[in-house]
Amino acid sequence: MEQLKTHPTIGVCGLDCGLCPRHYTVGTSRCPGCGGPGFSTKHPSCSFITCAVKKKGLEACGQCGAFPCPKFKGEEAYRQAPASTSYPPPSIMLSNLAFIRDKGIEAFLARQRERIGLLEAMIEGFDDGRSRSFFCRAAALLDPGSVRRSLDEANRATEAGGTGGRAAKAKVLRALLLRAALSEGHPLGQR
Repeated sequence: MEQLKTHPTIGVCGLDCGLCPRHYTVGTSRCPGCGGPGFSTKHPSCSFITCAVKKKGLEACGQCGAFPCPKFKGEEAYRQAPASTSYPPPSIMLSNLAFIRDKGIEAFLARQRERIGLLEAMIEGFDDGRSRSFFCRAAALLDPGSVRRSLDEANRATEAGGTGGRAAKAKVLRALLLRAALSEGHPLGQR
């Protein structure tokens, strides 16, 4: 299968594909990430890929001298976009691309690897089959230090308290992440 980009965890449009629940799904509904192997069969047309990847040979629009171009809505429109539980929050698209523009793709990848590592630790230790999307939003929106502290505290609490199965462990971590979100002013939602 053809791979269009080197870094499919970075959406050309600024979505954080490496923090998307569909990227961690098992089976045919798994998304390979933006421009990853088999992407064209799941997402047959994308004007951002056509312009940035196919025409200009870029990984992300933030690398383009014309960013932000008319393909993008205003920042307020992305901030006001309704959050989906099955997709990364659109509110971070422009800030991700601005980060790439200002600091480079390698710096973004380093930051993203940290977030992906935290997400994978949450999924591995606390996913109850219902919390993955919530953990993805937390990894995408919250400060990595807050996520790490919440994860560490949840590990201590569930090890010391001998909490029941995965559902109980997930509940502990969700509560800690919601507390962190509240202090940071991010609307994570209950699930």
